[in-house]
Amino acid sequence: MAQVDGFTQMIDDSTAFFAELAQNNSKDWFDPRKDHYTRAIKKPAELFSELMAEELSKLLGRSMKGKVFRIYRDVRFSKDKTPYNTHLHMLWSGTGDGPCNPGVFFAADTDGLWVGYGLPGLKGDALTRFRAFIDAKGAALAETLAATGMTLSTWGPEPLKRVPAPYPPDHPQADLLKRKNLVIGAPLASDWRDHSNGLIGAVLDAVPVTLPLDRLFVRHLMEGA
Repeated sequence: MAQVDGFTQMIDDSTAFFAELAQNNSKDWFDPRKDHYTRAIKKPAELFSELMAEELSKLLGRSMKGKVFRIYRDVRFSKDKTPYNTHLHMLWSGTGDGPCNPGVFFAADTDGLWVGYGLPGLKGDALTRFRAFIDAKGAALAETLAATGMTLSTWGPEPLKRVPAPYPPDHPQADLLKRKNLVIGAPLASDWRDHSNGLIGAVLDAVPVTLPLDRLFVRHLMEGA
């Protein structure tokens, strides 16, 4: 029960912390509060990530590893020079090193909690493979995406403005072909605090709707069948 309470407290602490950080996004504000962030948010998040990786490995039938995204922003190529992210983001992806590796996402910010699934970013051969998959299986992909009840996320790289060669501009899956990633998501159930297995159970309950999509990706992108 302590772990469940700890992760609930992690969310409460992160919500309050990031709300203040959004109003004071500077090193001068963050540095005196870094220890609090590490103790109350980062360390519990790392434990949550580890436990979720074990459960997702069972659910998806392949070994998964977790990642808690850094609070520090990469501002080298951004017009926005604020130094810190004002959210808690996690990703669980397969331990294999294939070019296409779908994963499960979790996000917590001042707007609430969000669970997602998909391909976070594709380049080179992986992007070429993804587009060939859309061309060949686009109708099945679109149907499977719709069946999840989740919405396409704007997270990640901007889509292209035009359909990439060699595909025709009027391709039936033109919008998908323009994407450099494919991530879907939905808000976590508002009553997640009442879940008998706490935050872990609530997140796990949100993932099964993506299993048909996961099987489609595994078969045609990861295994190349």
